[in-house]
Amino acid sequence: MNVDYIALSVPFFFILIGAELAWSFYKKLNYYRLNDSLSNLSQGIGQQVTGVFMKTALFFGYKYIFDHWRFLDIPGSIWMWILLFISVDFFYYWFHRMSHEVNALWAAHIVHHQSEEYNLTVALRQSWFQSWFSWVFYLPLAFIGFDPIMFLTISAFNTLYQFWIHTRTIKSMGFLEHLINTPSHHRVHHGSNPKYIDKNHAGTLIIWDKMFGTFQKEEEEVYYGITTPLGSWNPLWANLHYWNELIHTARKSPRLKDKISIFIKPPGWFPDHLGGFKTPQETDLSQYAKYNPEYHHKLAGYTLVQFTAGLVAGTAILFLNTTIPIWPLSTGAVFVILTLITCGAMLEGKKWQVIFEYIRLLTGILIVLLLEFPVGYQVIVSTLHVISLVWFYHLQKTNPDAEETFEV
Repeated sequence: MNVDYIALSVPFFFILIGAELAWSFYKKLNYYRLNDSLSNLSQGIGQQVTGVFMKTALFFGYKYIFDHWRFLDIPGSIWMWILLFISVDFFYYWFHRMSHEVNALWAAHIVHHQSEEYNLTVALRQSWFQSWFSWVFYLPLAFIGFDPIMFLTISAFNTLYQFWIHTRTIKSMGFLEHLINTPSHHRVHHGSNPKYIDKNHAGTLIIWDKMFGTFQKEEEEVYYGITTPLGSWNPLWANLHYWNELIHTARKSPRLKDKISIFIKPPGWFPDHLGGFKTPQETDLSQYAKYNPEYHHKLAGYTLVQFTAGLVAGTAILFLNTTIPIWPLSTGAVFVILTLITCGAMLEGKKWQVIFEYIRLLTGILIVLLLEFPVGYQVIVSTLHVISLVWFYHLQKTNPDAEETFEV
């Protein structure tokens, strides 16, 4: 039986995030910002919700090769589990490295690097589309003959390991720094400093970076994020913006060779007629400022409530998707995405979010009443949405634009 270890770990993720948040608050470290953290968590919710519709197809791709084309029958001994662990980590290194060195792959992976903070919520900031291609890197293991359930188990724990290294609270781990991927090594990986870019791609074992020349020790202060900041809390745009840049560049290139190269060359590559390769520049500290738009304080509580509702709905989809008919499942997933978008728009103070929010709330009521949701869900969701409509209408009647705004 395939156990979704990542889904089961969600409560522990939030416990650890709460502990780090409390420590950061107690020590006045300012590791967390509300808007950035909600943006990170929105990406994680969206990735899990969209992943519900992809996991089965990807699993059967691996399983088909294992069932029909495997070379060996590998026993489930402890030594084979250890060998599989090392193999998964090895192929993860190359998947991760290629995701930084090929524009079309970076267009998906870039989502994980957009946050200008570094805390445990960043670990949950995941691309909605990366899983569409990442599984291909592991297919040699199916051909060799590693059982699909063994592979999924080891792969899940490889992913879970990487959660805790997204922290600034642990500085150095002594001799372990030579063997495993640590918070220090991974801070480097998330840096936009030129010397840190495309370094430390390891999953669990840092030895791969040392073997293949991509290791960099943490030295000067790390500036987190991407070289051209996203400047948005919109989770959908975060997943699409680099694709938009690539397509726009390709349209400006008359030669077919250049159009293709734009997608397979490394980030920073441009055709000669567009200036050629652009080298990342050092951070200008005199101009450096994190994206932190103002928004009205009266929307803070409302945004948190709607985000929590989206989180609960996303969690329900994650755990109950096998028992929910396809139409309620699909529309529920879309509604969660719309909820994440509206939360991001409120945190940015977007003008269009007013009409968008009214439409979202009314649509939510129609969805739950017209589709095959249990009566209990219909009552609860409808009641919450009616309350939200009244609350949101009251917030708009108080004319928030005329009031004082605040930063988080």
